[in-house]
Order: sequence, then C-alpha cells, then structure tokens
Amino acid sequence: MSTDKQAIPGDALPGLFASAFEYLVDTGQRSVLFLDVMRQRGVQYREHLAETAPHVLDYAVELILDGRTLHRPVNYGLVRVAPPRGVEIDTRRRPFVVVDPRAGHGPGIGGFKADSEIGVAMNAGHPCYFIGFLPEPVPGQTIEDIARAEAVFIEKVIALHPDADGKPCVIGNCQAGWAVMILASLRPELFGPLIIAGAPLSYWAGVRGKNPMRYSGGLLGGSWLTALTSDLGGGKFDGAWLVQNFENMNPSNTLWTKQYNVYSKVDTEADRYLEFERWWGGHVNLNAEEIQFIVDELFVGNNLAAGRIKTSDGQVVDLRNIRSPIVVFCSKGDNITPPQQALDWILDLYSDVDEIRAYGQTIVYTVHETVGHLGIFVSGGVAKKEHSEFSSNIDLIDVLPPGLYEATFEAKSAETINAELAGGKWIMRCERRTLDDIRAMGGNTAEDERRFATAARVSEINLANYRNFVQPWVRAAVSPQLAEWMRKLHPLRVSYEVFGGDSAAMRGVAEAADNVREHRKPAAEDNPLLAFQETLSKNIVNVLDQWRDTQEALSETLFLSIYGSPTLQAAVGIKPDTEVSPRREMSPEHRERLEARIAELKSQIGNGGLRECAIRGLLYVGMARGMVDERSLEALRRVRASRAGSRLTLAQFKTIVREQFFMLLLEPEASLAAIPKLLPSSEDERRAGLDAIRGVLSASAEISGETARRLDRVTQLFGLAGERQAKAS
Repeated sequence: MSTDKQAIPGDALPGLFASAFEYLVDTGQRSVLFLDVMRQRGVQYREHLAETAPHVLDYAVELILDGRTLHRPVNYGLVRVAPPRGVEIDTRRRPFVVVDPRAGHGPGIGGFKADSEIGVAMNAGHPCYFIGFLPEPVPGQTIEDIARAEAVFIEKVIALHPDADGKPCVIGNCQAGWAVMILASLRPELFGPLIIAGAPLSYWAGVRGKNPMRYSGGLLGGSWLTALTSDLGGGKFDGAWLVQNFENMNPSNTLWTKQYNVYSKVDTEADRYLEFERWWGGHVNLNAEEIQFIVDELFVGNNLAAGRIKTSDGQVVDLRNIRSPIVVFCSKGDNITPPQQALDWILDLYSDVDEIRAYGQTIVYTVHETVGHLGIFVSGGVAKKEHSEFSSNIDLIDVLPPGLYEATFEAKSAETINAELAGGKWIMRCERRTLDDIRAMGGNTAEDERRFATAARVSEINLANYRNFVQPWVRAAVSPQLAEWMRKLHPLRVSYEVFGGDSAAMRGVAEAADNVREHRKPAAEDNPLLAFQETLSKNIVNVLDQWRDTQEALSETLFLSIYGSPTLQAAVGIKPDTEVSPRREMSPEHRERLEARIAELKSQIGNGGLRECAIRGLLYVGMARGMVDERSLEALRRVRASRAGSRLTLAQFKTIVREQFFMLLLEPEASLAAIPKLLPSSEDERRAGLDAIRGVLSASAEISGETARRLDRVTQLFGLAGERQAKAS
C-alpha cells in the first residue's frame, strides 16, 4: 500500500526533542526576564513620579527662569542645556530653543537621546535652551498665560545672547508646534526660524480611508466629554487619557508588538524599552480650561488657521503675521498628525505662492515617507538626517527668498561635487513648490468641510447642555479624594503600578531574573520553534491590524453618514453649497503697507553698489533652477564674509537678499537694466563680484541651459562678456 506521507526518520527525533527542550528552556528564561523588565518599568515609573521636576532629558540643565514666579504664574520653566564633554558651543551663533509638547507626557522628548533635536543643534555649535513643565498645572493657568510666559522666556534667551547672529531658532514638537505658531503670530519680533515637527495646524484635514483620529470628536458628540472628564478630575484633566488615545490608534502595537519585541529580544531590548517607557509613562495633568481650549478651538473647532481665535485683550491670532521662516516636519507614516494636518493651513491662508510672498513668508516643508509620529522626535535616523541638516543650515535657510519650498535630501557619494561644502552625510536642497503640490497630497471636499462644521456645531450644543444641566451635579459629587482615586485607577497607571510595588511576588521575580542571567541559555537562531513563534506573532499582529482597519472604516462611515445628513446640517445652521471656512482676504491695513512697500522698493531699484548688484545677479540666475542647494548656500555664506559681502550681519544680509528678490519680481527688466549704472568702475571689483556669483552657482551643479543663458546676460551687464567667452572656450 502506497502513501504520500513521509515518515519522520528515526535519527531525526533526537534532534527535534533537543530543539524543543532548548526552546522550552529559552522561553522560560525569557518569560522570567520579561517579567523583571515589567518590574523595573513599574519601579522606574514610581521613582520618576516622585521627582520634583521629572524629565527624560539626556543632558544636564540649569534653571534660568521659573514660570511660577511670573505675574501670571504657570508650571513652565526655561533651562539652559549644558553641552556634553567634547562639544564646543559658539555663543555668537543663534541659540536654539526647544519647546516640548504637553500632550499627556512629561517633558524631555526633544533631548531624549544624544541623537536628538538638542543634540544635533549643540553639535552644530549652537547654544541650546529647553522650555519644559512640571506635572501639575498652576491653578487657573490658561493657554494664553503659557504663551505669554514663553514670550518672556524667549526674551530672556535673546538678552543672554546680544551678539548672536540672529534671533533664536525655536522648535515646537507636536502640540508645542501650534503653541509656538500662535506665539510667533502675536510676537513675530522675537523669533528666528521656526521648526514645527509633527504639529497639527489644520485639524479637519485628511484623506478618506486614513487619518481616523479626526473623526473622534464628532463620534463622541463633541467636547462635552472633555468637560466631564475634567470635572471628574476635580478641575484637572488627566493626561493619561491623551496617551490612551495614542495607544488606541495602533492596537497591534499597544496590545502585542511593543511587549512581544521585548520578550523575544529580552537580552538586547530591555534598556531601550525602559528608556522609552520612562517618558511614555510620565503622565501629567492639565487644567480644565487648558484642555477645553485645545479641544474646542483647535481639534473640533479648527479655528487656528481660520483666524477665529482671539486673546483676552482682543488680539486676533493670524498666522500670516509670522515673519520668520517656517520649517514643517511631517510624515506619511504619521497617523496622528498626517501631512494634510501639518500642511493644509497653508491652503487655508493663501490663494497662491505670490500671496505667501506678499506677506514676506518663507515656508519650507519636508515629508518623510514612513516614520511614525513619535519617530519625528525620537528617531535617531531622523535626528541624524533631517534635524541635523536643518540645524547645520538654519542660518542659511533664514536668507531664503520668500516663497514655498520642499526640502529634499540626497546621500553623499563619490560622485558628489564639492562635497566639502555640505556637512554630514546628506545634501539638502530647497526646491520651489506651489500650492498645487500640497493639494496633490489629498484633502477634504467641500462636502467634507460641511460635515466637520456640523460636528463643531453639535459639539457647541452638547457642551452647552452639559454645562447647564449636568455639570453642577457632577462637580458637587466629586470630592478631591475621589478625583485622586480616579486618576490612580486609570488603566494605564494601573499597568505600571501593578508591577512596581515591593511585594513578595516582585521580589521573587527579581531574584529569579538574577539567577536566569547567570545561567542564560538562549535558543539557537535556527531553532524551528523560534520561527514558529515569529509566525504566530505576525498572525496576531495581522488580526489586530484587521480589527483596527475595520473599526476605522466603520468610524469613517458613521461620521460621514451622521454629519452628512442634510436634516442635521440644516438643524444646526449649516447651509448647503456654502463655503464653511472662506479664505480671509488681506486686511486693508496690510494691503496699504504692502503697496507702500512696493512703491518704496521700486524707487530703490537704482540704488546700491557692487554688493546689491552681485546679489541681484545671483538671484536672477538662480531663479532658473527653481531650487537652492546646501552647497550653494554654504558658498553664499562664504561670499557674505568676502569682499562682496563684508561687514554684514546675517540680519542685514537677509534684508538685502529680500529687497533684491522683490525688486526682480516687481520690475525684472528695470532691475537688471540698472546693474551697469550701480557697478564700480574698477574692473577688478566687478570681476570679483561676478566670480562670487559663478562660485555660488557652480557649487552644486554644472552651469548649463537657461542658467547659463542668464549668467551670460549678467556677465554682459557686468561689462565682462569677453571673460565669459574665454571661460567657455
């Protein structure tokens, strides 16, 4: 009798039993070590909370200003970051100020590792400061109070660096990003370049089938639940609920992958896991007034870019008032702040790039392909690439002509020309873009905007009803003791506390783990049961991901159906076929100032000398390329210190670049025709200016095509046409 099945050879059985025994020993030891990691996590959690000013900064700091001593006290503070051994700081370079997000976690994420925003800025020679916060808010503090305090902090940094070559570069991570943008619109004179990393600014934006977090407010009936949670907390909102929202976005990671990765690689992953969990579990509180502002005005109301937020003294928050370059970091892999939420505020504010220029704004964005939300701040790869490049080139970005640019990165290679002009391992380019490039990433339809506007109106109604009919009863029933117990019993806190006690069980785990480390016997990498374990893990992840995808699809369908109802829209006053958030027109005051400035610039076209002519000629030729390369910017920096650009501060140089750029936009032919009249009579001086232009242009690429034709014209205007022909031959 024949059969298709093959019997297992007898001599293979001992090998199978040996593999099984080896795996059982290994998995038993890993289980003990994993429990010990959870124990260390719990102990670390308790120790971190017991600190007066807990943070996860990887650097020593010195307190400069305590926000609790201000006229309107807040739980924020300004510290100076001490450079590590071997790092030299140049006090003449512009300082960097990192503002950490208060999104449920404690401070420190911007300096979490050596390869971090703070680390790369210090390695580039910049003095660094950090704005962090304490776990408990000052009673009565508001978002506006915090903004005013941060203005005082930045004023202090400026005062500490009177000789710095530029105002501070301020980095705002996540929710600190919108806070920095608000402050920069109110106090634009305080800021150098802004780096806004993973920060939501256009809260309704997104694409169908993705970004489900933007539907949460509508599906919960609006911000009444925020008010209820704050009331149950005795006037404080527990930041653990915000962290829980992040956890819910990726259940496979929350429920399985994060723990499995430690369990499966417990010999190598424990330290990294504990380092991250020290920050992830550092939950802080917010005042009820703070979180209500965030949810009502930003996440549900989407009022920031629309200009519907006012300060207590009636000042309108208008992001178009910002005068500093704005650098935006975002990622396609970020499901918390997708590129649309990070960038669509530009579409909300401006009709085209010319309008961006009319406000004198320079906006540079970069879109990572895969990194997640937290990776924008904590990934060593991002720090060594994007953050490092921007830190090294921030002074040069500051002199970019107004407009919209995308920063792209190319790895250096043996074929890279003038590689010595670029620091690090990457070449950064700022390529000119239009608003269509942002629209191409996808976004809402007009119908979707009406749905979100309907959800915002429903939120207002539900919140008013809660405040009128329910809130008094809740506040009367919640004592301070009950509020504290509810915070302690939050599921996330319990998950730390349950392993952090000094119980007999945990002491037994610690002793068993010490014994396992002495007799550790990991299974061989080719053990077949390890492969089966990995397959099982992947199947669990797939099931959880499918559950998430199904849940997100259902959430989107429900939101679109409920808030797309014409009856509901009519009931809350949303009219069909009307634009929900019409773009604001330029104010008469700004238009008047703009027209006066245009007239002034036109009148100055015939003023200047070699320096103005060299910059004007360089801008004219460079416009043909549509991008600025890091190497060209470095060559331009060297020109600034040369004869053609000597004795200029960075601010003065930036002013000249902008003036010459606008002259070329307004009156290109008249601006070029004026060059021969402004040049010095000395041929040597004119040749030096032209050589500077050629040096900058040739730093990054061969001069050819339209660029070469424009350079020929500038050469003729400089009265050196013969030299161009000689060089060509």
